[in-house]
Amino acid sequence: MTPGTSLPEIIAHRGNAIEFPENTLQSLASAVELGIRHIEFDVQLTADKVPVVLHDADLQRVGDRPDVVHDTSWAQLSEMPVGESARFGQRFAYTYPPSLEQVVEALDAWEGVTAYVEIKRASLRRFGREVVLQRIAQVLQPALDRCVVISFDLPSLRIMRQMIGARIGWVVANYGDKAMNDATSVAPDFLFANVDRLPAGLESLWPGPWDWALYEVRDLGTAQACQSIGARYVETMAVRDLRDAYEESLRQ
Repeated sequence: MTPGTSLPEIIAHRGNAIEFPENTLQSLASAVELGIRHIEFDVQLTADKVPVVLHDADLQRVGDRPDVVHDTSWAQLSEMPVGESARFGQRFAYTYPPSLEQVVEALDAWEGVTAYVEIKRASLRRFGREVVLQRIAQVLQPALDRCVVISFDLPSLRIMRQMIGARIGWVVANYGDKAMNDATSVAPDFLFANVDRLPAGLESLWPGPWDWALYEVRDLGTAQACQSIGARYVETMAVRDLRDAYEESLRQ
């Protein structure tokens, strides 16, 4: 493969999460401002069943407090900072988690941007699939043509496809024969996998009716390697660095 001739498209993993607190409106907007047309973020449910954009089930890592999202109302959560003080100090001390509805409203203004909406298993375990999926489906409905619902939980994806006709992406936890058979059975629109957990020496990703997206990509060389085995997309938190590396490669 000749470097720079063609490169996989970039998905912003929790937004521009190197430069801004992850999964915040600021992080997502920054990725879009950098020219990225694919953004990924995570969804949990609050105690009063409001879908919110957070990765963890508690606020310890991003908010330096032990509150559990599932035990906290949206009114309470919306006033709890998630500025990742361990990384940023007090720079984002007044940054708060967005609801899924707020992100969907922002998406309406981001022309040509596709959102990959990850349903977290912690919420599914806590509230059950029916509640979680109905709540998320209701909020996503106005922007469904711009969204892809993704999850490690394959049954949830089947339901979302049947319930609202959503495009779906399965996050493959273990790359092996069983997962390949499951993927073949469901035929999702996308398959996601951690590039660091693929088998050593893999020459080609499973072929099928899906597009592959490999995450935890940090540099141009890895992105090119992902493409060489069949990935159309790479997912990164280092959005600016990878975008700049792409641009430099294409100039050569």
